[in-house]
Amino acid sequence: MPATSVSLDDDLLIQGENLAILPLLPDGAFDTIYIDPPFNTGRAQARSSLRAVADPAGERTGFAGRRYRTEQVLGPSMAYADSFDDLPGYLAPRLVEARRLLADHGTLYVHLDPRESHYVKVLLDEIFGRASFLNELIWAYDYGAKARSRWPSKHDVILVYVKDPQRYWFDDAEVDREPYMSPGLVTPEQRARGKRPTDVWWHTIVPTSGSERTGYPTQKPLGVVRRMVAASSKPGGWCLDFFAGSGTLGAAAQELGRRFVLVDASTDAIDVCERRLGGATPGSQTPAAR
Repeated sequence: MPATSVSLDDDLLIQGENLAILPLLPDGAFDTIYIDPPFNTGRAQARSSLRAVADPAGERTGFAGRRYRTEQVLGPSMAYADSFDDLPGYLAPRLVEARRLLADHGTLYVHLDPRESHYVKVLLDEIFGRASFLNELIWAYDYGAKARSRWPSKHDVILVYVKDPQRYWFDDAEVDREPYMSPGLVTPEQRARGKRPTDVWWHTIVPTSGSERTGYPTQKPLGVVRRMVAASSKPGGWCLDFFAGSGTLGAAAQELGRRFVLVDASTDAIDVCERRLGGATPGSQTPAAR
């Protein structure tokens, strides 16, 4: 029988279409909602694994002049379609649900491509009210191919909205500090403490060979998401990501002593999240199937 509600007794990992799941979650339950929806790039996002194989005629040269070639590892790659005719129209009912699910002190972070962010901002102004707009964060990085016919695009946009502009939670003391860009202009005490981050965050992407890498396409760095969770959720508070992907929101919540609900329709995403998070309760559209 279809569920009428989902109780928040434990961290939850739910496989299902998010628009079907969100109405089952309780009003005002979440301190922080972070979503990284499809960027509407118009192409499939995928990641395949490569390996180096010894080959005297190979195209790569390694240690001591040994030659190698690269080949794709057999087996399916993780991929999803990333194309919508109307991304704001797709997001609108989900963002209406997100506002309902936020606590009065809650904050929403929407992670977007710069080509779509202005359209989604107009939509968020309509749903939350312009007074609820808190920040436009810029996550800047410097990795990957760089265009030669224009300025290379190396940033994402994260729009930040609060449920109530008079009551939202923001804990500056919990946010990690950054080194000063001009340390000679500040005191030794200030240098040791570091500076508060501004609305432009320089942070590398997930390293291609690091332990954080899950293999999921478009995985976002833990350091970026952790900063949002630390600032905008209370200890023990609940956090939600209904485009869960690789589960970075859940990993940040676990690290900081918060609770989480992750939702994704993709079997690949759910499998990655289960491996990464371990203790989360697998779920579906009905509490009985959790």
